[in-house]
Amino acid sequence: MKKLIVTAFTIATLSGAAAFAQMNHSGHGAMSPASQAYMDAMTKMDTDMKAMKMTGKAGIDFALMMIPHHQSAIDMAKAYLASGETDPELTKLSNEVVAAQEKEIAFLQDWLKRNGN
Repeated sequence: MKKLIVTAFTIATLSGAAAFAQMNHSGHGAMSPASQAYMDAMTKMDTDMKAMKMTGKAGIDFALMMIPHHQSAIDMAKAYLASGETDPELTKLSNEVVAAQEKEIAFLQDWLKRNGN
């Protein structure tokens, strides 16, 4: 069951990336530096998650997989902030994403240290 959930998550992630890439390669939009950074963040997350060896322990596997997932959100939020766009709502959200995800990564890393990894 755990493998099925991870596989479904990976398929969903790859499907989203493929749809985004197809949209940009089909002429419906130019790839901006921010868009490329979003794609790079997703690719890195996918690579990092695929490289992980599952322990069979739900909590440890969850924590390990969530760290690159959260890092991807941080990378994407920082790319938006660096993009030069100044939408106040997206700027606020991006700053909140960075702060929240950094805090959650620190929690997960601490939890892993305390719980056998």
